[in-house]
Amino acid sequence: MRKDLLRDALARLSTIAQDTPQFSAVLEALSQPQSTLTSHIAIRKDNGNTAYFKAYRCRYNDLLGPTKGGIRFHQHADQSEVEALALWMTLKCAVVNVPFGGAKGAVTVDPKKLSPMELERLSRSYIRAKADFIGPELDIPAPDVYTNARIMGWMMDEYEKITRTKCPAVITGKPLAFGGSLGRESATGRGAFLCIKALAGKLDWQASEKTVAIQGFGNGGYHCARLLQAEGYKIVAVSDSKGGIYCEQGLDVQSVFTEKQRSNELRAVYCQHSVCEDIEHTRISNEELLSLDVDILVPAALAGVINKDNVEQIKASYIVEIANGPISSDVDLQLTEQGIHVIPDILANAGGVVVSFFEWCQNRQGETWSEQKVHDKLNDYMHQAFEHAWQRYQQANGSMREVVYQIALERLSDALHAHGTSDYFSSSQ
Repeated sequence: MRKDLLRDALARLSTIAQDTPQFSAVLEALSQPQSTLTSHIAIRKDNGNTAYFKAYRCRYNDLLGPTKGGIRFHQHADQSEVEALALWMTLKCAVVNVPFGGAKGAVTVDPKKLSPMELERLSRSYIRAKADFIGPELDIPAPDVYTNARIMGWMMDEYEKITRTKCPAVITGKPLAFGGSLGRESATGRGAFLCIKALAGKLDWQASEKTVAIQGFGNGGYHCARLLQAEGYKIVAVSDSKGGIYCEQGLDVQSVFTEKQRSNELRAVYCQHSVCEDIEHTRISNEELLSLDVDILVPAALAGVINKDNVEQIKASYIVEIANGPISSDVDLQLTEQGIHVIPDILANAGGVVVSFFEWCQNRQGETWSEQKVHDKLNDYMHQAFEHAWQRYQQANGSMREVVYQIALERLSDALHAHGTSDYFSSSQ
């Protein structure tokens, strides 16, 4: 049975906030989404038949600004997942001090079973169903699982047709030709890399002595792996939905990625120009990858992959969450007791929303920033967020996750009070 992600996310939030009276009001505000729009959308298939799909858009909380969040196309997407992701986005924006609230969208569909034309019809149909629910000052979508810049371009184009305006700021993660930002594609993985780099600085690591395993070789996992390898880390294992590969001597990340794009197969290879040769490697499952004895484990695929069924097998010293919610809330304490340190998702994978914010700013200001400017500003945001969390972590008794959540709750609580939930209404005054 599929786990109720929203219930799990709220349970974690409640556990972290329960002993802090100042969080009671904001905890109540976050205990349910402000609004969720569900729709059944229809498309004409290439064979002439009509197909129907369930579509969601949740605006979870807008205390800090217009809501922001991706749209995913996935066969297992449901309302609970969408609302949990929107809650995490609310917390994420607060942690990195970006003036957005949290949102998320999804269509329950296996996009691999659609032709390119069907995919475009689905994307446009989604926007027709949600056009009144989004907007550049209301709710700004972006790409997520199995969506990309091309799909965002179709969606922006459909929104502009409906509203009869030119409105690039309505969606981020767009093609560059439509006002997309340089540096957006690598932003999520780069943000996680910057967190690991900051952690290494605090702990005086030698990158060449550290091993890394990455579950999920999609956009975020690939860019994080690429940047880590360039820094000197040894990437010993990566995986996708079909399974993983392990090489004790380390993988050449770019060669593995190039081969995956060419053959749609994950193989340990080393490429020079167009010539690739196999490197000795071991085929492993995603479960086996999670239990490898490595220094850093990066879950970058699905939610809930580390849970009560496998938590005792986790051997990594550090877990850096690129995926949203890859660790079930009921094993947080056990990981701490096992001496495993976690850099939580609402900090580690925040690079994407930070650069989406930059894209939104560029669109509204009519500017185009250089890729170096985007990288530099992302580094500033991630450094400030990590430094703030680390200083608090050094002074606290709890985990890094507890500290990061508390920072988010403090900023949201301040915003809630500034909006008018004032102490002078209290009977104690």
